[in-house]
Amino acid sequence: MLEVQRHAAFAVGRTLSGRNLNQVLREVFRQHPRLTPQQRAGIQDLSFGTLRHLGRLDAALGLLLQKPLSDEPVRHLLRVSLYQLAYGKTSSHAVVNNGVETVRRLRKASAAGLVNAVLRNFLRRREEILALAEEAGDEARYDHPRWWIDKLRAQYPDRWPALLAANNQHPPMTLRVNGRRATPEEYRERLAEEGIAAHALGGSALLLAQPMAVDGLPGFRDGFVSVQDAGAQLAAPFLDVADGMRVLDACSAPGGKAAHLLELADVDLTALDSDAGRLERVRENLDRLDLTAALVAGDGAQPETWWDGRPFDRILADVPCSASGVVRRHPDIKWLRREGDIAGFAAQQAEILTALWRTLASGGKLLYATCSVFAEENQQQIDAFLQRNPDARLLPLDDPELDHGQLLPDDRHDGFFYALLAKA
Repeated sequence: MLEVQRHAAFAVGRTLSGRNLNQVLREVFRQHPRLTPQQRAGIQDLSFGTLRHLGRLDAALGLLLQKPLSDEPVRHLLRVSLYQLAYGKTSSHAVVNNGVETVRRLRKASAAGLVNAVLRNFLRRREEILALAEEAGDEARYDHPRWWIDKLRAQYPDRWPALLAANNQHPPMTLRVNGRRATPEEYRERLAEEGIAAHALGGSALLLAQPMAVDGLPGFRDGFVSVQDAGAQLAAPFLDVADGMRVLDACSAPGGKAAHLLELADVDLTALDSDAGRLERVRENLDRLDLTAALVAGDGAQPETWWDGRPFDRILADVPCSASGVVRRHPDIKWLRREGDIAGFAAQQAEILTALWRTLASGGKLLYATCSVFAEENQQQIDAFLQRNPDARLLPLDDPELDHGQLLPDDRHDGFFYALLAKA
């Protein structure tokens, strides 16, 4: 537990300095290969949980400190320890003792008394401190930065509290059954034989009753199934692909949507991504599923550097975005994003969309997709594009949960936006 607490505090600190949490965790695990699978899972749980509830934890810490704390490593350790005491299952006695021992191992023995006093004071006044923290302001009450709360309140006046609450929940684990290997019902029965409960969500999606390691999924290594959110699984069917079509999956990595397209039809697929390293993830996913695509490293906004001039029948433009619809899977996002970032993403999206439109065949279809809930990246983006391009027509999408293309996160799926455009 000492190692788990120490590494989690380090991961939280590195993340809040501006790093991606998943990248930080990969570095921690690579630098400490002797960590057991249980320790790795514990470090990940504490890191994700602390960032998920950072607003309330910081408010609680402010109530427990008599003066500002300038020692950042100690602050991060206290954040993680408070998360354990407020939301975890480890015994309170162990959390306090480990916190004191950890700060000593950080060669900050002078802070041991402070850590001990803060954590024991929280234990004595736990309910009172948490209640006072919740009243400290919206950032503590909703565990989101103020600008994010204000934006959702303005854009979703009737639903913003539910959206914020959904962002703070643990995400569901959904599978996509490979239709080339089995039907969803056949695979659900196979899961049931292994004592794994799941129910169908429609299409190829099965929602697991409890998340689990992929190695425990029957047939996973043989390509029977992939892990993909139910909302993300809408993309490939919306494109209406058929055998023989020339298809582009722009911004493809890690390749879940590309694989789904290939599972649906025998298409000539180009998987494009600006990061050659991330294309290896696409290759690994396709190899496991025994699928084939042309992998191309290139910028979707500059087709002249990679396009051979032959038009595509279908294009999936899964553009870079704020990822505001998948915050529960990446809780670091809400603390690292800045309000000004949204305009930057919108400008990048407009550039990519305009460039890719030139590569689409007449009569072809382009699906614009984001994992965002912010209107600037979604409906406003499409409205502006339609005004600039008279040869573009917005097609209806057949899904009752979509509201003008917007899918909001709930207990079954994450948040996404889709717009299907036809070229005259």
